[in-house]
Amino acid sequence: MSASLKPATIAAVSVGAVVTGFLAYAVYFDHRRRTDPEFRKMLKRESKKQARAAKEEAEAQGQEQKKAIRQAVDKANEEGFPTDPEEVEAYFMQEVARGEGLCQEGADTIEAALCFYRALKVYPQPRELIKIYDKTVPKPVLDALAEMIAVDSSITVGKTPSESGSATVE
Repeated sequence: MSASLKPATIAAVSVGAVVTGFLAYAVYFDHRRRTDPEFRKMLKRESKKQARAAKEEAEAQGQEQKKAIRQAVDKANEEGFPTDPEEVEAYFMQEVARGEGLCQEGADTIEAALCFYRALKVYPQPRELIKIYDKTVPKPVLDALAEMIAVDSSITVGKTPSESGSATVE
């Protein structure tokens, strides 16, 4: 009587051998990781190297974003802002609506922040508007807007007119 193996049995034995080999390698790797000081040092060096590379990448992206923000602010200021009260109101509403739309679409953070920045530039009481932005604008966009305000020294958000001695109606 000849013993012939069925294809299903051959496949099961093959899979079992592969799984056993993988588990043996995992046990070997874990044992080596726990006992071999040189191997542990090598793993730590690799981990630190990857962390350093990620940190450098994040710093480079931060610098790139600051540069893009500065360029966006400069471009907006070069384009100018309306001065006629009716145009200012329409411009303000248009820019806030565009900014909100870009936020909902998940568009470019800087572009959305730029819309809110333009609206802030024409708003008569920027500090009050910033308080509203704090409650309604997503954090990444708000952070980019804060950078834009820091770049532009013409926006004063330090004191409201009522704090500086002028009388205002609220």
